[in-house]
Amino acid sequence: MYKAIFLNQSNDQVGNVFGDGRRQRAEGLLAIRPGVLKREDLAAVAGELREVEIVFSTWGMPELGEADLVHLPRLRAVLYAAGTVKGFAKPLLERGIQVSSAWRANALPVAEATLAHIILAFKQSHVQARAIRSARTFWTPTRPPITGMYGSTVGLIALGAIGRRVVELLKPFEVKIIAHDPYAKPTPGIELVGLDDLFARADVVSMHAPWIPATEGMIQGRHLRLMKPHATFINTSRGKLVVEDEMTQVLSERPDLQAVLDVTWPEPPAHGSALWQLPNVFLTPHITGSAGNEVRRMADWMIAECEELLAGRPLKHGVSVGMLDTMA
Repeated sequence: MYKAIFLNQSNDQVGNVFGDGRRQRAEGLLAIRPGVLKREDLAAVAGELREVEIVFSTWGMPELGEADLVHLPRLRAVLYAAGTVKGFAKPLLERGIQVSSAWRANALPVAEATLAHIILAFKQSHVQARAIRSARTFWTPTRPPITGMYGSTVGLIALGAIGRRVVELLKPFEVKIIAHDPYAKPTPGIELVGLDDLFARADVVSMHAPWIPATEGMIQGRHLRLMKPHATFINTSRGKLVVEDEMTQVLSERPDLQAVLDVTWPEPPAHGSALWQLPNVFLTPHITGSAGNEVRRMADWMIAECEELLAGRPLKHGVSVGMLDTMA
C-alpha cells in the first residue's frame, strides 16, 4: 500500500478541511502516518518517511527546501486541498514531484458569492437598506433608482476559473455579459472589450483577475470615473489590484457609485482608511472563498486526485511551472 503523510504548519487547518470523515476516507486508500507533521518535524522522523510517496495538505503547507526533501526521497505528489500553490510548488515541480491543487473547487464559492452580490447590486439593496434605515420609512426621496437585471450589462474582469463560473451562473438571467481578458479566446455569449470600455458600459463590474505583478494597480481612479450612474464595482479578487487611494477619492466624489469589497490592501484596511467611513462602500472580511462546509469540497477533490494517482491516471487538477506565472 502507498504511504502518505499530512504535512502542515497547523493541525487545526488540517482537522477542519479534512474533517467530517475526510481523513478517514484518505486512510482507507493509503497507509497514512498518524497526526500532522510540521516541516521542523521531518528530520526527527526521517526513518519513517523513506517510503512516503504522497503528501496531503491545505492552507499552511510549508515550503520545502533541499534539506527537507532529502527526508522524502520517494515523494511523488503533493495533494493540496486549497487554492494558490505559489508559496511552495515551484521547487517541487522542478524536481519532478507532481502538485495538485483544489483551486478550481475554491473558485466555486467565490463565483456563487459574486452572483449574490450582482443580484443585490441590480436592486441597489445595500443603498436602499441604508436609506430606509436613516429615514425610518420605506418612502424616502433618498432611495436610489433600481436598475434591475433584465437587459442590463455585467462586466467581468478576467475569465479564469471564477470568471467562467460566474458566466455559467448568469445564464438563467437575461443580462449582457462583457469581459476584459487579454488571454481569453472568443466565446459565444461574451463580448470581449477593452478595460475602459468595460467600465463605461457595465452596470455592474466584477473583478476576477489573479494577483500577479502584471495586474497590481490595474484598476485606477480613471476607470471608476468612467462608470455609469448608480453602477457597482465588486472586488472578490485581491485588494492589491486596485489603486485604493484613487478608488476612495472617486467614491467620495461619486456617491451614486457602490463598491462591494471582500478584499482590500492591506487587510483589514488601516484604522484611518476611508473605506471604513464611505457610506457607498460595503466591506466584508475576505469571506467569499471556501469557508464552513465549503472547505470539505477541497478535501473531496484531493481525495479524488489520490484515487486517480493510485489508478495510474493523470491528475485532473495538476499544476505546472508554466501555470504559476498567471495563477492567483
